[in-house]
Parts: sequence; C-alpha cells; structure tokens
Amino acid sequence: MKLTGVLKRFHIVTAAVSFLILIPLALMIFNSSRTNEERHEKVGLVILGDTKISGWNSAHYNGMKAACEKFGVELFLQEKVRENSGECPVAIKTLANQGVNMIFLASYDYSREIKDLVREYPNIAFATNSAEVHDRNLTSYFARLYQARYLAGALAGMRTKSNIIGYVAAMHNTEVNRGINAFTLGVQRTNPNAKVLVMWTGSWQDERLEAKHAMRLIKAGADLLTYHQDEDATAQVADKYGVDFIAYNEILSGYSEHYLTSVVCIWDLYYSDMIQRYLKGELNSTKNHWLGIERGAVMLSDYSPLVTQEMRDKLEMLKQELINDRLIFSGKIYDNAGNVRCEDGEAISDDTLLEDINWLVKGVEVLE
Repeated sequence: MKLTGVLKRFHIVTAAVSFLILIPLALMIFNSSRTNEERHEKVGLVILGDTKISGWNSAHYNGMKAACEKFGVELFLQEKVRENSGECPVAIKTLANQGVNMIFLASYDYSREIKDLVREYPNIAFATNSAEVHDRNLTSYFARLYQARYLAGALAGMRTKSNIIGYVAAMHNTEVNRGINAFTLGVQRTNPNAKVLVMWTGSWQDERLEAKHAMRLIKAGADLLTYHQDEDATAQVADKYGVDFIAYNEILSGYSEHYLTSVVCIWDLYYSDMIQRYLKGELNSTKNHWLGIERGAVMLSDYSPLVTQEMRDKLEMLKQELINDRLIFSGKIYDNAGNVRCEDGEAISDDTLLEDINWLVKGVEVLE
C-alpha cells in the first residue's frame, strides 16, 4: 500500500510538472502564430507614369505585382508621381501611413527628392533606381540593361546600310549615358564604320518631342532607330516610315517586321529577388543591387524575320561572352572628345558605371 501511494504521488507530481511545462509552450506557439498573422508585409511602389500604358511603368508594375503575389505580399501603388515636383515625398508619407514595410522608387530622380526624408522612417526599407544617393535604409537597384543594349548595338551595326543609327534619349545622366555607351560599343563590335546620332528630349515621357526627334534622325540619314524613353513614340515613327527599330522596356505588338527586337528586363524575376532579400532582412545590406544577363534578368526579345541566322549566331556568341564574364567597359575606351576613359588591361568599376558616367563614348554624335 505504501508503494502504491508513492507511485500515485509520483504520477500526480509528474502530471503537474508536465502541465506547467506545456502551458508556456502552448502560449509561445499561440503567440508565435499570432505574430506571423499580424506581421502582414506590405510593399509600396512609386512610379512616374500610368501603369496601364505599355512601357517602363507597366513593365515595373506588372513585374512587382507578380513578385508580390508569389510571396503573398500586399502591393500599394502610387502612380503618376512626377519627379522634382514635391509629389514623391507626399507619396512616401501616404504609403507610410498605409503601413508599408518597404518602398521601391522606380524613377531616376526620386532619390534626390527624398534623401533626407528616408531618415524619418528608419523602419521602412527603401530601394531606388538611381545610385547617386544612399543611406542606411536606402539602397539602389537596377538591372544590367546595358548588357542587352550592347547586344542591340551589335545587331544595329549588322543591320544598318547607311552606317547612321539614331538614338532618342531622355536626358544626359548616368543611366542613359551608360546605355548609349554600351549600345555604341556593341555597334563598333560588328561595324566600326557606323556612328550613333543622339538627340535629347530632356524628359522620360514626351511623345510629341520624341516623334519630332525620330523624324529628324531619319532625315539625317539614320536607317535604324532606338530610344531610351518610357514609351514607344519613336517606334511608331520608325514603323510608319519603314525604318528598322529596336524597342525598349517591353515586348511590343502590332508592328511590322521592321521591329527587330526589344531590350527588356524580366522585372518579375528582379522584384522577386528584391522582395526575398527584404524578407531575409538583407535588402539594405548591399549598397547597389545588380542583376544581369547571367541570371536571365535582361535580354533581347524574339527577333524579327529580318534578323538573319548569321546575325542571330553572332548575337548568341556575344551573349555567351557576357554570360562568361566578359566586361563590356574594359580595355582602351575613348570618349567622343578624345579623352581616354579606360586603359588597356583595365575595366570600369560597377560603382562608376552606376554613379558617374557623365561622358559619351567615341562614335557618338549629339545632334542639336
């Protein structure tokens, strides 16, 4: 009887101890579950134009939307936010009040407007398209679109008969200059006798001026056009007059075979990478985020029938060079004023490519 009593007391004590252990464990699991439910991730996207119009704005929005759906993140959009107008800080404050955790600024000059404002929101992770401003919670992100520009230039060099290629460009900044320079180096790779005529619009979106410049470039002898603008006004003019063109931002539809290809970024892949970095707490751990051709983030779209098999083979060879780490901005490079910008055996660094390209390569002429 004594042994039985001891065993009963032992079982009672054991049960009590187990109960005391299980209660806090259950509370921890419950609270953890509640925390995960309450931590609802929200992403904000600030963009310059109308996301329903084909081009830069719709490409970013559709890519971000797909990435958010992939990770179960809610997307909050601020569109038609003009640069250098005071609208970007207002958009950020609106998103902050909506409880966003990270904000992507998808136009070049936004970072200058909000370089001080980001410090008022230390718990929000910011990422911007330009690399001229950084902070603890503000990093830069962009695709190596210049790699696809280089391939597009190589194609232009092979296609041109007049050896004059027209380029309608938004503005004289690092992003646009980098693309023009890579394109021109690509032209020179396949056709050292060709030159690139550039006309500036001073704006990311100005259809009337873009069309006017495209016409002037055609009259100046350009038999192939490309552009760095948010929308496709240059493509419309080129197609109307039977001139070859290479598009930018999106894969277009409804054009003739003079539409040779597009320089595009796979933004859903890019934004998926960025959101994943944020969820891991790594978004602002790197000064500049780049994704390129080796990750499938940038590419040329399907070719027109006017692009011969010989041309396609050459482009594939150049693409494989880039995948195998050939640097476009390496070796002896002169600017169009005759200054040496890169020496033999050297390469221009990523930081310089992102932050400080205020020159145009030899072979570029600016048409005033």
